[in-house]
Amino acid sequence: MISEKSYLWKHFENIEDPRTSYLIEHKLVDIVALTILAVICGADSWVEIEEYGKSKQSWLERFLELPNGIPSHDTIARLFARLCPKQLQSAFLDWINHVAQITQGEIIAIDGKTLRSSYDWSQNKSAIHMVSAWASNNNLVLGQLKVEDKSNEITAIPKLLAVLELNGCIVTIDAMGCQKNIAKNIIEKGGDYILSLKGNQGNLFEDVKQLFDWTLKNNYQEIIKEKYETIEKNHGRIEKRRYWLINSGTDFIDREKWVGLKTIGIVESERKLLGQKATLERRYYLTSLDQGVEKFAQGIRSHWGIENKLHWCLDVGFREDESRIRKGQGSENMAVIRHIALNLLNKEKSCSRGKKAKRLKAGWDNDYLLKILSA
Repeated sequence: MISEKSYLWKHFENIEDPRTSYLIEHKLVDIVALTILAVICGADSWVEIEEYGKSKQSWLERFLELPNGIPSHDTIARLFARLCPKQLQSAFLDWINHVAQITQGEIIAIDGKTLRSSYDWSQNKSAIHMVSAWASNNNLVLGQLKVEDKSNEITAIPKLLAVLELNGCIVTIDAMGCQKNIAKNIIEKGGDYILSLKGNQGNLFEDVKQLFDWTLKNNYQEIIKEKYETIEKNHGRIEKRRYWLINSGTDFIDREKWVGLKTIGIVESERKLLGQKATLERRYYLTSLDQGVEKFAQGIRSHWGIENKLHWCLDVGFREDESRIRKGQGSENMAVIRHIALNLLNKEKSCSRGKKAKRLKAGWDNDYLLKILSA
């Protein structure tokens, strides 16, 4: 029997049911729980969720009420199409705050992902774009938010930051989120930031780039605070990364408007493949960090974990980009369900296989599924 601690769906009991009360045959929490379990076990569509429920009905009845058996895939689809995404995301946050132990210095990467097959030409509905927060040390999704139609990540990121606990954490965001108000929000919530600086900041980007070029050319060490270098060799490729922190006290455009800004970070990547010429790339960052260049380097490296440990896993392990779920709020709500499943699979450490293999194992082995739910 699953313990009280494992009843993760108890966090979803207060979601408002959008269905007409006298037509309800299946409890909302039963449908949500069934969907979470089915997705953990490899289901990627409403039909597959129904079939999972039918094949495991006697086992599921040990802890779900299921007064009228397993709901049909149409019933499941209609509920998730009408379910309020904000309430589902609020329940997700309630659950993750209950199970996650976010420590001082946690690096939280913020990045967006488009669910490519969620577009619906027949309804003139574009593909949805979700912005997620990824805890790099814990390998957990901390929250997510859909970017509103005819908007972009600049408006979604502050709303996502508002619901996250950032005290003592380091928030990393790509160039879209390099905005003065976002930096201010992070500092006000007790966090630090590393913001990628590109051409969207116009003259500020050019000022930083020209200053650093001049500093290197003239070996002007008074501006450079710290330097750090790493070398990686792998499969005939050599990659050198050089990290610099330079004093932000130099006069930049609107320097005083960036709340908490302490240093400018530069990363230079030099890659060389066997038999080919080396390539060189530089990236620039605004940061409130004052913990040394190695901490800055750790933040930069950790940021890319959201790509290969979250976005890539969702596409490969959960086939998210192939999902044809489109009707109503279904695609947005299913994105949250996948995040729950991924978090649970990441927390369970006894099986070292990939996400797809772990999902299959959970579907085959009820005892292993119980371990996932209790992780």
